[in-house]
Amino acid sequence: MSKSEKKISQNNDLDEKGEEIKKTQDSKKEVSLEEKLKNTEEKLLRSMAEMENQRRRFEKEKEEAFEFGGYNFAKESLLLLDNIDRAIISFKNDESLKNNKDLSKIISGIDIVKKDLISIFKKNGINPIECINKKFDPNFHQAMLEIENNTKESGTVIQEIQKGYMMKNRLLRPSLVGVAKKTLEKADKK
Repeated sequence: MSKSEKKISQNNDLDEKGEEIKKTQDSKKEVSLEEKLKNTEEKLLRSMAEMENQRRRFEKEKEEAFEFGGYNFAKESLLLLDNIDRAIISFKNDESLKNNKDLSKIISGIDIVKKDLISIFKKNGINPIECINKKFDPNFHQAMLEIENNTKESGTVIQEIQKGYMMKNRLLRPSLVGVAKKTLEKADKK
């Protein structure tokens, strides 16, 4: 082979190698384009799923805000009801007012306000927790004391110190209660 033939042969070899390199690069580009497309589709699906989850969260929060928006106001309003009850008890127990002929009018006026407040609470889904003679439940009751009592089963609420309230299915305030406790007889102690 002459020099020129060798050069031509080398050039052909280089051309073939160059074409092979170009083919592998093209296939890499195709693979990478396919991978990019796949990755983009996955990102799009994830973004759409995330947006749907966020929409659901916002919808739930909106419903809860509408349903329980007055929760804090209702919780603080319970103090009004407590104070009305205290005022009635105070008037009834005051010795200087017992002889006053207008005491019953004052108490009946306060009772009307109390009934109106209770009516407003009921319209807004705020109801008292019934606890007397019920089993103690720490989700709704807060035990303030134990009272020795052999007539009731141990763990039964027998005294209500402060009334508890629920707002629909949410606890506004637990009932403060006294719970029955069995007394040990002297014979049992020995």
